[in-house]
Amino acid sequence: MTQALILAGGRGERLRPITDYVPKPLVPLANIPLLEWQLRYLQQFDIYDVVICTGYKAKLIQNFLSRGGYDQVRISMENEPLGTGGAIRNAATYIHDDFYVLNGDIITDININSIKPNHIASVPMRTQFGTLKIKENNIIEFKEKQVIRDQWINAGVYGFKTDVFAELPIRGDIEKTLFPRWAHAGRLKVTKFPDSRWYSIDSFKDLQECSRYVSDIIPIKNPYSSHS
Repeated sequence: MTQALILAGGRGERLRPITDYVPKPLVPLANIPLLEWQLRYLQQFDIYDVVICTGYKAKLIQNFLSRGGYDQVRISMENEPLGTGGAIRNAATYIHDDFYVLNGDIITDININSIKPNHIASVPMRTQFGTLKIKENNIIEFKEKQVIRDQWINAGVYGFKTDVFAELPIRGDIEKTLFPRWAHAGRLKVTKFPDSRWYSIDSFKDLQECSRYVSDIIPIKNPYSSHS
C-alpha cells in the first residue's frame, strides 16, 4: 500500500490556546509541527501519496505544505466536522488502491507495512499513573507507568481496501459505526505491536513527554527534500 489518509479534523480543544491560532497538525512537537513528524514517519515506508482530512484552519495547513514542497500531499476538505468515518468517506476521490489511515495526533514507530486491509494496529495498554503492589494493606512495591501486556488498545492506524467507502457513514466516527459492525461479523482483525513506541498527543503533558523521545522514534531528515 502506497497511500495514506491522516485524520486531522479535530479542533484540539485540550491544546488551547495554541489551537485557537493554528490547527492541531501544526502544533509544534520539539519545535517541529506534528504533521511533519507524521509525514516523516510515513516516508520511512515509502508512502508519499498522503491525503490530510481536515477543515479547521485548513488554509494554514495548505500554506505549510506549499512552503515545504509537499507536492504529493493533498487536503480533503471538510466544510463541517464529519467524524472519522465521514472524513474517510469524504476523501474517496483521492484513493485508488488499498490504503492506510492514521490518526492525526499519534507518534509511533509501528511498522505500518505489517498492517493488512481490515486490520487495526494495537499496542499494549500503558498505565497513566504509578501503581502500587499491596500485601495486607502494606505497600511493598511502587512502580511508575508500566505496560499491561494482557490489555490492548486501538493504536489509531488502520488498513483498508477501497470497498470500505460503500460502508462508511456520511457523518460519524468509524469507531462507533463501521468497526462494531465488522467486529460483530468477524471481519475486523488486529495486528499487534507489543514492543512499539506509541504516543497520543492530546494534552500539553503529552507534548512535553513525547518531545523527549520523538527524534529517536522518527528520523530528523525531511522526507520530501530529496524525493522526486
